[in-house]
Amino acid sequence: MKKFILFSLLMLSFSSCMAQKESSKPNFIIIFTDDQGYQDLGCFGSPNIKTPNIDQMASEGMKFTNFYAQTVCGPSRAALMTGSYPMRNARNDNGDNPHPKLALSEVTIAEVLKPVGYKTGMIGKWDLAGHNPEKFNPDLLPMHQGFDESFLTPGSNDARVHLIRNNKLVEKNADMSTLTKRYTNEAISFIDKNKKQPFFLYLAHTMPHTKLAVSDEFKGTSEGGLYGDVIEEIDYNVGRILDHLKQIGLDENTYVIYTSDNGPWWIKKDHGGHAEPLRGAKTSAWEGGFRVPAIIRAPGKVPAGKTSENIVATIDLLPTIAKIAGATVPKDRVIDGVDVSEIIHGTST
Repeated sequence: MKKFILFSLLMLSFSSCMAQKESSKPNFIIIFTDDQGYQDLGCFGSPNIKTPNIDQMASEGMKFTNFYAQTVCGPSRAALMTGSYPMRNARNDNGDNPHPKLALSEVTIAEVLKPVGYKTGMIGKWDLAGHNPEKFNPDLLPMHQGFDESFLTPGSNDARVHLIRNNKLVEKNADMSTLTKRYTNEAISFIDKNKKQPFFLYLAHTMPHTKLAVSDEFKGTSEGGLYGDVIEEIDYNVGRILDHLKQIGLDENTYVIYTSDNGPWWIKKDHGGHAEPLRGAKTSAWEGGFRVPAIIRAPGKVPAGKTSENIVATIDLLPTIAKIAGATVPKDRVIDGVDVSEIIHGTST
C-alpha cells in the first residue's frame, strides 16, 4: 500500500512538473489590420490620427521600421501563415485569381504550434478560401488549417460581411460598424478560455479596408476623418486586449505582434490611409505597397522602447514563433522566412 501511495505521489509530482513546463511556454497574438498604411499610427508619424494604446505598446516593446508584407490581401495572409513567398504556396484553384485559395497541403503557424501543446484560434478576415463572401471553399477554412476554433468572415468587406463560427454560417450581412469590437470580444473570450495553457491567436481585423465603418462611440471623433475614426477604434480595442492580459496575469508571457497586410488603398483617397514618407500604395511595387508598420511587445522578453531598422517580414514570423515555442519548422518544403528571435530579443543587432 505504501509503495502504491509513493508511486501515486511521484506520478502527481511528474504531472505537475509537466503541466508547469507546458504552461511556461509563451502565448502569441498576431493582430493583423487590413490596408493600414505605414504612417497611420502615432508612433509612425501620423499627424492627425491618435493611437495612444499602440504607441504605448511600441514604447514597451520594439518598433520595426523596415517590416515587409505583400502588396495585396490574400497573398499577404498566405505568406504570414506559411512563412513562404505566395508564389511558392500550393493552391486549391487555377491560380488566375490574385487571392489564393490556400491548399491544405500547406502548413500554417497553427499547425506548427499544435504538436507542442498550443490551443489555436482565428478571428476576423481569413481570405484564404476565396475572396468572395459567397463563393469560397468551406473545406479551406481555418478549422481545416490547424485552428481549434474560429469566428471569421471568408473575405473582404467590399460590399458585405457574413460571419462564420467554426464551419457554420451564423450571421449574414453583419453590421460592419460592430466588427472591430466584436472581434475583440471574441479574442478576449478565447484568451480567457485558454489562459491555463499556451495559445496562439490570429486576430485579423476587417478594418480599415473599405467599406469603412465605425461604431457610434468613435464616429466623428478623429482629426483624421472617418479613416482616423476607424484606426482610433482599432487602437482602443488593442488596448482592451493588452489591459486584459495584465488583469489575468498573462502580460509577461505573451508576445503581441501588431502589423498590417499591405499598404493603404490609394484609389479610396481619404478612405485609403497614408504611407508617407514612402512612395506608392496597395497593389504597387513601390515601398508604400508592402512596407508596413510593425510592433512586437513581450515584457521581460522584448526590450522596451527599441527601434529596429533590420529588414524583417511577415514570412519570418512562422520560423521565429516556432523557435521561441520549441516547435519544429516543416522540413519537407522551402520556408523562405528566417528566425529573427535574436533581433526581437535584442541579443543581435
